[in-house]
Amino acid sequence: MNLPVAILAGGLATRLRPLTEKIPKVLVPVAGKPFLAHQLELLRRQGIRRAVLCLGHLGEMVVQEFGDGSSWGVQLDYAFDGPTLLGTGGALRQALPRLGEEFFVLYGDSYLTTPFAPVAEFFERFGQPGLMTVYRNEGLYDTSNVVFRDGRIVVYDKKTRLPEMRHIDYGLSLFRASVFREWPAGQAFDLSEVMQKLVVRGQLAGFEVPERFYEIGSPAGLAELETLLASNTPRREAGQ
Repeated sequence: MNLPVAILAGGLATRLRPLTEKIPKVLVPVAGKPFLAHQLELLRRQGIRRAVLCLGHLGEMVVQEFGDGSSWGVQLDYAFDGPTLLGTGGALRQALPRLGEEFFVLYGDSYLTTPFAPVAEFFERFGQPGLMTVYRNEGLYDTSNVVFRDGRIVVYDKKTRLPEMRHIDYGLSLFRASVFREWPAGQAFDLSEVMQKLVVRGQLAGFEVPERFYEIGSPAGLAELETLLASNTPRREAGQ
């Protein structure tokens, strides 16, 4: 795959304090090494060769630790928010010159084992400017927030809960750069705003994945992933 991955890693990670008071979340140790090392190794196995890290809080520490990414087999580039945090959407808008016209988006606290290649193939075939991967969560791992129907995202809302919400945003998405150029450079906004605008237009494709997600955004999630990676036997939980 020639598509790059934008990794959103600029937040303050308040839920992991005090761990993240002096280091950014992607450098939090998991199973003996920084979480980002696990993430890059996973991306390399997926066939990804280039990633752009969108950084803010303590981002210089990430550059110092990972450099050009050659030690992990992934070419790394960096985009910084600047003096003001830009939010997930604003950070991607800032990174567009480094990303090109089509790219994956991955959260900096997500560990996702589903194959990326079928997602990219579906994105190209479906022809919409955005794609969200979804998992049939049924409220199990977090609150379900998506109504998914016939290959499209019909509703995506993190605040309003509807009974027909069976799926959750898996944490991997694909976009054409044009959808972010509707916002001015340097303006703070959230990625969810981009997705919701695409939903209204009927332009957000959906791709259902069979495997659950892992994350380090909370102490519980961090502990669970620590156990998983320490055992070195990632589970494939199809059909959950």
